[in-house]
Amino acid sequence: MAWLLLIIGGLFEVGFTTSLRFVEGFRNLPWTLAFLVSVALSMGLLERAARTIPMGTAYAVWGGIGAIGTVLVGMAWFEEPASLVRALLILGIVACIAALKLTA
Repeated sequence: MAWLLLIIGGLFEVGFTTSLRFVEGFRNLPWTLAFLVSVALSMGLLERAARTIPMGTAYAVWGGIGAIGTVLVGMAWFEEPASLVRALLILGIVACIAALKLTA
């Protein structure tokens, strides 16, 4: 259950990083609220997961999910480059996350 909470928390990290792109100095209220809700849920789920999963592992996995998701959102919706090198680096992050889970 802790791993599921951690994965969901990582996905909310993608939500808050994506929302941050649109907050316009926190003057855009709908995006600011989306950012705040996403941050609260993401951090809360990380905290819950870290009660069972070692904190270093939980944080690395949570951050990795957020980083991978944010890169993918950038490539899919914000015309960020999608190169072979970026894909290989994303696979490297995924491999590291899988290895952390196997050693936890």
